[in-house]
Amino acid sequence: MILSRVPVGLTCRKLFSHRYVSTISSNPYIKVFPNAALNGGHLLTYLETTPPAPRLAIGASTQLPPTPRSFTENHEFISILNDVLHRYAAQDPTLQSQAQAFAGPGGGAIFGSHGSFFPQQRTRRGKTAAGSGQDSQAGVGGHVHLSDLRNPPDFGRIAFPEDILGSIEVDGHGKIIGEFEPSGTYRIITNEGILGLSDFLRTKLIERLKEEEKRGL
Repeated sequence: MILSRVPVGLTCRKLFSHRYVSTISSNPYIKVFPNAALNGGHLLTYLETTPPAPRLAIGASTQLPPTPRSFTENHEFISILNDVLHRYAAQDPTLQSQAQAFAGPGGGAIFGSHGSFFPQQRTRRGKTAAGSGQDSQAGVGGHVHLSDLRNPPDFGRIAFPEDILGSIEVDGHGKIIGEFEPSGTYRIITNEGILGLSDFLRTKLIERLKEEEKRGL
């Protein structure tokens, strides 16, 4: 990841001493601040407030660009992220498109065979024989993954575990009917990049972070 530097004039050094000094080119929405708690360290956050609130930061890194080894995630941020996804993932246009693709001709066969979509008979017990075989491809329903956009899988393919934010239940008509469930395997940063959400979900996340900031958290 290459950093995009923000010019800081000589007369503005004092003013900008606590402001973010760079962004991450692979995700320009993420701001980089000096980490006051760690000499030479950096805080990564979606917020521009100065000084930054460590409790709302994505995490901290001992070097730039951040790597899986240099980065430490903020567990409070993860909790906020999962709550936002729980509330809004079902409204995400990207995820809705995936659900509709499953409902289209042959969609069940494509998603079922490659793992981006898991038919219900794999996740629920007590299904009759009518819920297996060809019927499962004709609209049984199942779960669709919400994946990080930093490393999107090929169509019909499953993302790597560290790129899967979670999953949500879909019926046989491509309608989202369940609630978002975190995967437990997702990683904020990998060798492919750092947290990449759709425009819709990123906007909702930033709105929530600003609300938390106003509460003094």
